[in-house]
Amino acid sequence: MQGLNEKEKSAIIKKCTPKSRVVKNTLSAFFVGGGICLFAELLRRLYIYLGESEENAGIFATLSIVLIGGIFTALGIFDRLARHAGAGTLVPITGFSNSVVSSAIDSASEGYILGVGSKIFTVAGPVILYATVSGVIYGLLYYIYLSL
Repeated sequence: MQGLNEKEKSAIIKKCTPKSRVVKNTLSAFFVGGGICLFAELLRRLYIYLGESEENAGIFATLSIVLIGGIFTALGIFDRLARHAGAGTLVPITGFSNSVVSSAIDSASEGYILGVGSKIFTVAGPVILYATVSGVIYGLLYYIYLSL
């Protein structure tokens, strides 16, 4: 691009840059993420209907979504869905499941101990760490607030 002035460079860059799909991507993420959450709520209500307490039903629905996310990751379905839905698949707990299973799959060739065992939480580990730290800080602030 030598010999071109800034205006010509900008025109070439603008011509070659793909069009932004912010609205489409946002709507896709919203509806897929909402659909995942709706499915989890339907599972929760199914467990309540089957006789579980509300607390247990919520736990079972969460575990079911994590399991389904892991199975979808192993089968390659999750990646195809995430390609179209973006953050809609990552924001619900399915994103956590995907990160753990993906790490396990990627490191499986290195063995169960040095591969899967040591690298399974490479992506999800920081999330767990910061969630725990945030929970402790929130708990301390709440305790201080209550003791005033």
